[in-house]
Amino acid sequence: MQDLGSGKTAERPVRLGGALVTLVEPHRGHEVAYNRWYERDHFYAGCMIGAWNISGQRFVATKDLKALRYPADSPVIPDADTGSYLALYWVLAGKFGQWMQWGSEQVKWLHENDRMFEERDHIHTLMYKFRTEFEQPDGVPVELALEHHSPYVVVVIGEPAEGKTLDDVDAWFRSRPLPGVVGAELTAIPLPADAAKGVKADSAENRFCQLWFVDDDLPATWSGAGGFAALGEEFTAAGLGQLVLVAPFRATIPGTDTYTDQLWDI
Repeated sequence: MQDLGSGKTAERPVRLGGALVTLVEPHRGHEVAYNRWYERDHFYAGCMIGAWNISGQRFVATKDLKALRYPADSPVIPDADTGSYLALYWVLAGKFGQWMQWGSEQVKWLHENDRMFEERDHIHTLMYKFRTEFEQPDGVPVELALEHHSPYVVVVIGEPAEGKTLDDVDAWFRSRPLPGVVGAELTAIPLPADAAKGVKADSAENRFCQLWFVDDDLPATWSGAGGFAALGEEFTAAGLGQLVLVAPFRATIPGTDTYTDQLWDI
């Protein structure tokens, strides 16, 4: 067997410190323009060119995936049709504060230089601190989750019950395997007072956010044994609290307008 400890690879000196999670809805009739602006300008100018940003990826919720979202009455999104595009950015541990400061200043500069896109609404945009990962044996490290380019990601946002801790939540999820190559658990950081215009987020102090990266055909495995369809009921039945959003997304195809015509029922 190969010695995996050689070359200090077992030490994992590059660690995930936090993430920007942003869920946005383009105005109808502007979805193609929004997609092109975001991937050809804002994905880079708003985040990726910043120091300490180690990775980023975009996802989209097509109407077939939106039909799988639950619960119907979620405090995170106004309705199941809203929140079509998801962007995730990983930030290096130890540099999160510096990156947040840079990001705030950069967005102000983009506004001042007419580099923003008005025909869209922020649905849920927050900075999150990395808490823990749910990794399969010899699986994908969380730092490489975005570089792995899974075709799907499932966003799971929950609130522990009174008297329950995130340690209790983590233990339950580790005992209840999900069809993801890796899962990341995050906790929210309040938005700064000078957050960019239009940015908003509904964030209870005790909420956690998990991102599950799925390589399998997600629509086919959603309701299967150990899938995501029953996750909310099982979590509540275990007395751990409630899941306030379980929402699947598929990876965008950069350089194309694929999926822009599949966001809603016309």
